[in-house]
Order: sequence, then structure tokens, then C-alpha cells
Amino acid sequence: MKKLSCITTIAFAFIMLLATNVNAQEFPKMDKSPMDAAAYPASYKESNKLIKIIYSRPQLKGRDLETLAPNGKVWRTGANEAAELTLYTDMKLGNKTVKAGTYTFYIIPGEEECTAIISKDLNVWGSYFYKEANDVARLSVPLNSSEESIEAFSIAFDKADNGVNMHLGWGTARLTVPFTK
Repeated sequence: MKKLSCITTIAFAFIMLLATNVNAQEFPKMDKSPMDAAAYPASYKESNKLIKIIYSRPQLKGRDLETLAPNGKVWRTGANEAAELTLYTDMKLGNKTVKAGTYTFYIIPGEEECTAIISKDLNVWGSYFYKEANDVARLSVPLNSSEESIEAFSIAFDKADNGVNMHLGWGTARLTVPFTK
């Protein structure tokens, strides 16, 4: 009788082990355009942020920049979901005051200048559902170039007179979007 009880216990433990493995979580592979964030101040020790953007970082991988972000068309400012901009204080984009809050950030690329757009839409995939009627602010800024090429689309902030500059770079294209207080 003890032998039967021992076999039953071992069989039960074995079945439970198999059942646990069947329900194991499968995790997705790494995204080809990983999500990133930039903020000002950039230091992780500084908790008093003024601005932050969350975006995905597409790679050129030998492709032409204008194919990936065509001139004259609204671009999501990265890959996958549209970039999400958070202002922790009221700031101005051009002459338009934008209240503290979270927004979507788009760019319309051009040959000599680009249009930076802050939209009240949120949780937007790409720029497929962009609606100009939901723009909070727009600003045209000059497009510059650099001799250095950046493979992965990148955003960084730095302090500016009375505000913060958002720097965007991809390939040899460079763009600076000023936010003022």
C-alpha cells in the first residue's frame, strides 16, 4: 500500500511539472526599431523634468531618408507608434502656448525646412490617423545637414535661452525645434 501511495505521489508531481511548462510565457523578439526616450534635464538624478519624448528609433540600413520620411507628408517622428511628447510645464512652440500635458509629436519633412506639430491625439499608430484639426501648435524650422551620418533616428535636448531645444538627427539631416517658457 505504501508503494502505491509513493507511485501516486510521484505521478502527480510529474503531471504538475508538465502542466506548468505548458503554460510558460513566451516573450516577443526584440523590436527592429526599439523604443527610446529623451528628456531635459537628461540626468536620471534630476526629477524636475521640463520635457520628455518617447519614440521608436528606426535604422537607415542602406535606405534613403526621403523614402522613410517623405517630404511634404506627415511623419510620426520615429517608427511604430507616433512619438509621445510630455511637457511638465506650459511652454511655447513658436508663438503658441502649449499647456503642460501629453501630446503626439509629428514632423512634416521638407527640402529646406520642416514643420513641427504638436497634436492632442494620443495612442496613435504611425501617422495614418493624423488630423490637422487636432493640432495644438505648429512651427516651421530650418532643416540643416551634417557631414556625420547617424544610422539610428535620434532625439536629444539641451538648454536654450529661455527654454529647451529639441534636436532631431537621422542620416545627415539635422533639425532643431525650440521650446520656450
